[in-house]
Amino acid sequence: MPMRLSRHSLALAPLLLALAACGKGGGDHAANARAAYAADDFAGARVEALAALDGDSGNADLLVLLIQSQLRLGDGDGAQATLQRLVDAGRSGPELTRWKAEAALLRGQARQALDWVGDDRSPSGWRIRAAALYALKDYPGANEAYRQGMAGQPDLQLARDYARMLIEAQDWTGAANTLATMQRLAPKSLDTQLIAGELALKQGRRDEAAKIYDAAIADHPKRIEPLLARASLADMAGKVDDAAGFVSRAAAIAPNDSRVVELGVQIAAEKGDWEKVRTTLAPMEADLDPRSANGLKYAEALLALNHPEQARAIFAKAALLSPQNPYVRIMLGESELATGDGAGALRTIRPLADGVTAGPRELDLALRAARAANDPAAAQYAARLSSPAFKAGQQALGEANAALMRQDWAGAIAAVQRIPGYENDADAQKLIAFACSKAGRADEAIAHADRALELAPRNPDMIHLAGLVRLEAGRDREVMVRLLKQASEADPANRLFRADLVRSGTAG
Repeated sequence: MPMRLSRHSLALAPLLLALAACGKGGGDHAANARAAYAADDFAGARVEALAALDGDSGNADLLVLLIQSQLRLGDGDGAQATLQRLVDAGRSGPELTRWKAEAALLRGQARQALDWVGDDRSPSGWRIRAAALYALKDYPGANEAYRQGMAGQPDLQLARDYARMLIEAQDWTGAANTLATMQRLAPKSLDTQLIAGELALKQGRRDEAAKIYDAAIADHPKRIEPLLARASLADMAGKVDDAAGFVSRAAAIAPNDSRVVELGVQIAAEKGDWEKVRTTLAPMEADLDPRSANGLKYAEALLALNHPEQARAIFAKAALLSPQNPYVRIMLGESELATGDGAGALRTIRPLADGVTAGPRELDLALRAARAANDPAAAQYAARLSSPAFKAGQQALGEANAALMRQDWAGAIAAVQRIPGYENDADAQKLIAFACSKAGRADEAIAHADRALELAPRNPDMIHLAGLVRLEAGRDREVMVRLLKQASEADPANRLFRADLVRSGTAG
């Protein structure tokens, strides 16, 4: 017989249910928070810790767990607020001071972070100090802080941050040594797995990277990072549908995470779904950096959806900020041509199209722009596109790129030298200089890098290269530092330039 409730019982039911939830849920939430944190599920730990604190707002241990989760998620504002609650709960000590320093750093207050960290020589102290100095563009100081921290008894987070910097700087030996430290400290940690996968990928060991990321996905099912890494790897292999599947799994965990949105936009663009790109990014248009991946994809979507004037405005801003970016120059030319400005499109694409490493896309755009502008250069571009010399040059360039991918430096050098006119082309000289540097042929590397810089003296890539080959060779320290600083100042958003400048702090 079904149970019957009186009117009085029905009125009390919501209150009784709420009380039962409070009585049971507080402990459950606390336990869940601890379990999530131990599993590197910091987002889950934050949610559960907040729920547990609803019924026990002054619990210092829960506040500590919440702060640690917030810091691992990069939530400086949240950590700052929780720190005040922890102080009010009577907690103090060096760990709290470190958390204050890290929260300040995450909130963009690098100098305050340095004040808080003081002379703290713990692994966390060195890590925060290095990051703060890096944010303040004191690259030698940042590098020295990392080195001193690693020379002591580093923890996993210090080693992780140092490894990331070394990978950005393409210092594979240093990164591998730091990874070995991480594997000794915590071989199953997600940080360790992600660094191992990234290093394998950067060194061309894609199958190994895929296995590492697959293991990380299995070990950490609530984290999006290995899913996104696996998606990027599938995308590189041309498996766009597989990549989309990994992104969908990440979106099920964190649909609003900027990294998920960015990779989702990239996959949609590759599939030609420009309406999805536009609708995804339109709400954030005012905040898009025109040279960012999302900013450029949004502009390309506008162009594809027949809004060339809007696209042109975005690409023009991007070209001002990154004039050496070939993709930006090509897309600006396309948008100019779409608005009927053939002469402007020709001026934009000509520096690329006239180079000996120009491909069919650059030449085709130059040809269409010249014809639209009734410029006699159209005949020259048409003749070049159909010439045997162009086809031979493209074949040699393809062989050079393939050799670079498999780290066959001698093969890459020989292939570039088969491209007609390579002697007087900055991009061709850049390729040779890079390969010579990797092959240990320092004198040749410096000579070719200097030739590239002579041919394109205002190009940040060429300025950086001239400094980089000296850094790798341990030569001309004063010149090397000046060139790397100049490149970083010319393109401050370039992470590789910054990473090499950090390395230069103890070079030579």
